[in-house]
Amino acid sequence: MSTSPATPEHLASDDTTHVPVIVIGGGQAGLSVSWYLGANDIDHLVVEAGTPMHQWSDTRWDNFTLVTPNWHCRLPGYAYQGPDPDGFMTRDEVVEWLRGWLDTFSPPLRTGTRVTRLSHGEDGGYELMTEGEHGPEILTCDEVVVATGGYPVPVVPTFAPTLDPAIRQLHSEEYRNSDQLADGAVLVVGSGQSGAQIAEDLHLEGRSVHLAIGTAPRVARFYRGRDCMTWLADMGLYETPAQQYPGGKAAREKTNHYVTGRDGGRDVDLRAFALEGMSLYGTLTDGRDTGLTFAPTLTSSLDKADSVYNSICADIDAHIAREGIDAPPASRYEPVWRPSTDPETLDLAAAGITTIIWAIGYRPDYRWIEASAFDGGGRPMQTRGVTGVSGLSFIGLPWMHTWGSGRFLGIDDDARHIAETIIDRGRGTAGGLRLAVGS
Repeated sequence: MSTSPATPEHLASDDTTHVPVIVIGGGQAGLSVSWYLGANDIDHLVVEAGTPMHQWSDTRWDNFTLVTPNWHCRLPGYAYQGPDPDGFMTRDEVVEWLRGWLDTFSPPLRTGTRVTRLSHGEDGGYELMTEGEHGPEILTCDEVVVATGGYPVPVVPTFAPTLDPAIRQLHSEEYRNSDQLADGAVLVVGSGQSGAQIAEDLHLEGRSVHLAIGTAPRVARFYRGRDCMTWLADMGLYETPAQQYPGGKAAREKTNHYVTGRDGGRDVDLRAFALEGMSLYGTLTDGRDTGLTFAPTLTSSLDKADSVYNSICADIDAHIAREGIDAPPASRYEPVWRPSTDPETLDLAAAGITTIIWAIGYRPDYRWIEASAFDGGGRPMQTRGVTGVSGLSFIGLPWMHTWGSGRFLGIDDDARHIAETIIDRGRGTAGGLRLAVGS
């Protein structure tokens, strides 16, 4: 993997620290912007706190697989060309695929360098304060692209510190496998993609699992002869701007549907897990010492998730009918288990629970950016990544433009738009963006 290309000339001298464009973050989103800037001879620098795309190996559990089909994996100048386009790469296979992409070009990349403050420069443009192996440094630029990820700060409840210290607590990004946990039962809190799949991982390892579920919807893995996400792609859902969905930009707050690509892909059916011994609860609301309380929402949450599952299938049915597609017959999910009651309390000690895994998401943290570009929730106010603050853009945000944003499927288009915007604003070399696209 090419991680340390030659230092650009403007960084060769201690007296010169100005770079026309700086991309903060060396994940696949930031490097995709770099790919387009480099293809058009735009002088720029990518600044990465760790190593390129390190989160794929550092924050995914051992049995992680993609939940989107491999054919979704496309980046500038590069697309999945393996033998199983309808399969689901494992974590290690994704890391290897990304390494192959990075070997196809040489981004001007500075690793081990964290940006601690981004502010407006005295003479226009931006000033970046950084810290790294060589101590603090100040860089300036005309354009800056923030590619640090959508929501980088793991969320844990405010009451977490009041729980019995004998019970280990970790966030989903710290989970690797069952063996790293102490003997005993495990409580997973959250039923989004990470929570549901980690609960399944532990369940398959024979652990006693308790799962507190939220409002996450679910989707069928396969329906009427194809992967559901392939149907949805054909229907154009991943390319539809967020503003055109019911509720408009509120779509960006939606939790992703839970499903898995493990063992070739299958549904995640929490009701089936309950039949096999997993204990389910509604939304966790409070806790102290070894006692937890839950909202009585288990039944309604399961019913709502199944309703979304069947609604998506119905939308696919309508598409098949409109297009006259020959496909296997339609079907509907029928519950295989129903709770007899909605449990509202749990004694961790009595249940033998020794570990809690928090899988309730992440929150934004842009306090290091001194610019009027954020709403009351601390999220960037942007359109396709471009803010109202001249020269400031974002990339890699969930629902930044479409459902595909923040996924491999939509990164190429989003990065290309950001690069085009930078060139159109005249911050780089003159001329239009060459339409060199991957896949």
